[in-house]
Amino acid sequence: MDRTIGFIGCGNMAQAILGGILRSNLVDTSAVMASAKTEGTRFKVEQEFKVKTTGENREVAAFSDILFLSVKPDQYASVIHSVKDAVKEDSIIITIAAGITLQWMEEQFQQKVKVVRTMPNTPSLVGEGMTAYCANEFLAESDLEAVTSILGSFGKAERVEEDLMDAIPAVSGSSPAYVFMFIEALADGAVLQGIPRNQAYQLASQAVLGAAKMVLETGKHPGELKDAVCSPGGATIEAVSALEKNNFKGSILTAMEACGQKSKALGQ
Repeated sequence: MDRTIGFIGCGNMAQAILGGILRSNLVDTSAVMASAKTEGTRFKVEQEFKVKTTGENREVAAFSDILFLSVKPDQYASVIHSVKDAVKEDSIIITIAAGITLQWMEEQFQQKVKVVRTMPNTPSLVGEGMTAYCANEFLAESDLEAVTSILGSFGKAERVEEDLMDAIPAVSGSSPAYVFMFIEALADGAVLQGIPRNQAYQLASQAVLGAAKMVLETGKHPGELKDAVCSPGGATIEAVSALEKNNFKGSILTAMEACGQKSKALGQ
């Protein structure tokens, strides 16, 4: 790809995306620049990813054909105000914060600007991210192809309508945290039954990975796949019954509703 890529802010999520992009060989390290407030973060990023870093956001803005704004939602307004005059005229601005709308971004820049709103997740760090995105009308087809290539370089990317974006954190943006909790719970249960901790994490993690892969590759309904494991009168259906009696699905739905409400609030 013959475009430069910049990150304003280089925390965990930005590093996950950056790592995915570089592992895919989509661009050379010389085509990437990142800014961070602290010297420690800049040093870490330089050492791990071999890209140029700076403490000046405007330097990254002037460098980038594609610019990721990788700061917290409440910092977007001040960051945009400080760099909007330095951004290239034809640059693509990519947001990764919950609740930040395309219209709000255009209002902050006070001019026509190419904006892509995304919601990635941390498995991007291992090339298995899930990123939902939408774009405003100013992007050309070649721009969308470039964005899709970048987002697809660290996992899967799915374009959705913007009115669905506030629901994305609950289902894919934040859900790795729920899955990590589930893996931890599985491992605790294994340890309770005498399995060593390290083996318990391996067994639980691979089981979750394999189950997810079955859904993606077979195209079968998760309920159908669940039913195939549950022999009549067997141990698995006994476990499923216990989970349902303790509101397993209801707890997840409640968590997702809370996540969605918070995501909307962050953009207000």
